[in-house]
Amino acid sequence: MTRKKELFKGKNILQHTEHFKVKFNQTDALGIVWHGNYVDYFEDGREAFGRHFGISYKHVQDQGFATPIVKMLSEHKRPLKYADDAYIVTTFIDDLAAKMCFHFQIFNAQHELVCIGETVQVFTDLQGNLILNTPEFFELWKQKVGLK
Repeated sequence: MTRKKELFKGKNILQHTEHFKVKFNQTDALGIVWHGNYVDYFEDGREAFGRHFGISYKHVQDQGFATPIVKMLSEHKRPLKYADDAYIVTTFIDDLAAKMCFHFQIFNAQHELVCIGETVQVFTDLQGNLILNTPEFFELWKQKVGLK
């Protein structure tokens, strides 16, 4: 875990690791994971992070907010194949702005880096209106998990 945390030296972060197995329906005709499925892996990583740290999508919604993605990047290093064991390290990077920034690292069972990615999510109300100030519940959550 130390190697991964060095990427974020000097920043307040939280990390969670989630293991998964590549499913047949996630692969293409060559038996490798289709690149579009990495978006699903990022989502799985964010959801596991949210459950682990108490900031699930349901929790955000119950507070009257949504967090749509406004930016997403992915960089592929090597393929995953059907039935491979893998894991995703999801890192929340604290920011002063009213947004949620996540960095993802996907590794295979040999601990080789497969893919890196990031997403940025902003806060909106449930009607889709952008919220420019950090919601109070989010500030309280940051305090609870030791980011402030």
